[in-house]
Amino acid sequence: MSPRPTRALPVELCADWPNVPCADPIAEQARQLVLNLREAIGERSIREIASAIEVDRATIGVMLQGKSWPDIVTLAKLEQQLGPLWPRS
Repeated sequence: MSPRPTRALPVELCADWPNVPCADPIAEQARQLVLNLREAIGERSIREIASAIEVDRATIGVMLQGKSWPDIVTLAKLEQQLGPLWPRS
């Protein structure tokens, strides 16, 4: 089995993650997701959200920092807990 190809992280594809829109359309989707997630979290802690969806808090932290691409399972759990997060066209 060949290794998975490496790809740049969202933070590497955006000039000022997540404050400025990204030129890369896929990284821009991730940026919009992070903005939606931040808004949905509100005053709650990342630890509280992570506990509620049963994922490690670091998983959410690195996603917010743009240092990882969100996986579908984490996204599904977040949306079950917080409502729609994935940017809709």
